[in-house]
Amino acid sequence: MSELADLRFAFGPDIPVALAAVAAFISVIALWQALRIRDPLVRRARSVVVRERELRSAALLEARPNAARAALPTSQALMRQVVARLRLLQGNKTQDYRDRLATAGLRTREALIAFLFFKLVLPLVFGVAALVLLGGFNLYGLSPMGQVVASLAAVVVGAFAPDIWIRNLAGKRRKALEKQLPDALDLLVICVEAGLSLDAALKRTAAELGRGAPEMADELSLASVELGFLPERAAALRNLGKRAGLKSLNAVVNALMQTEKFGTPLAQSLRVLAAEFRNQRLLRAKEKAARLPAVLTVPMVIFILPTLFIVLIGPAAISVIDSFRGMGN
Repeated sequence: MSELADLRFAFGPDIPVALAAVAAFISVIALWQALRIRDPLVRRARSVVVRERELRSAALLEARPNAARAALPTSQALMRQVVARLRLLQGNKTQDYRDRLATAGLRTREALIAFLFFKLVLPLVFGVAALVLLGGFNLYGLSPMGQVVASLAAVVVGAFAPDIWIRNLAGKRRKALEKQLPDALDLLVICVEAGLSLDAALKRTAAELGRGAPEMADELSLASVELGFLPERAAALRNLGKRAGLKSLNAVVNALMQTEKFGTPLAQSLRVLAAEFRNQRLLRAKEKAARLPAVLTVPMVIFILPTLFIVLIGPAAISVIDSFRGMGN
């Protein structure tokens, strides 16, 4: 602790200025990333290509293991080395992490390696940063026990930050898929009634939903790719329901599997499901509209009513005060 204090006094005000400059640079980069125009078609196409490459690599691994290992990508070398040396990919919860990342739309091996790496590194980074800021620069003037408690809290936040981020990302994606499902089913019914096969119908529906519903287009594109590569078509359909994590999409997957197995008419069942999901979406919108008065009650009481009372009662109160002053004089 004394060495950190000596370092602070040796450099004087240069370290806070440097930290402020770094914070400003990070803020500019974050703002640029937020305002940058992203094309959902490019992201979806890249995801489909990566998934197709993974399936080809898996098939090549079964036939020629050495050639498949040579064909694997070599990016993110540092993260891969750290994860490989610590054997994090061999843990019991690796498959659970893989499923959670797939639910959030992150399906590549690099995404899993980055998640495990940051889950390992962020607690240490947050703890050291809190210790340096609170102990070395004496921010907020905390006592030594308070600095230790704050550093431990930072470690806990760093440990749970990747999980919270993935959970929020998966929740947003799940809501988007739930909104986009009825429209996707309508397009799928049209394609099936036009005489297209299931693979072609999924591809055409994904192409039509590219810009309006990129999440659903991504899932349908991956399902069509897996239908062509996986040895069992039922496994590809089950993966579609497993990735999305939606009960409504699981019902669609069951209808597709029933059609593949028994040859039942697909268009009629999909039309019924589409009408049911659209009614559910309409009911959810009506529920939100019905909750709106109750939600607006607190803002009205806090912000609108006091202003209204001031406008209505203020002139009368001023008149009464002037009257009492006149009587006093």
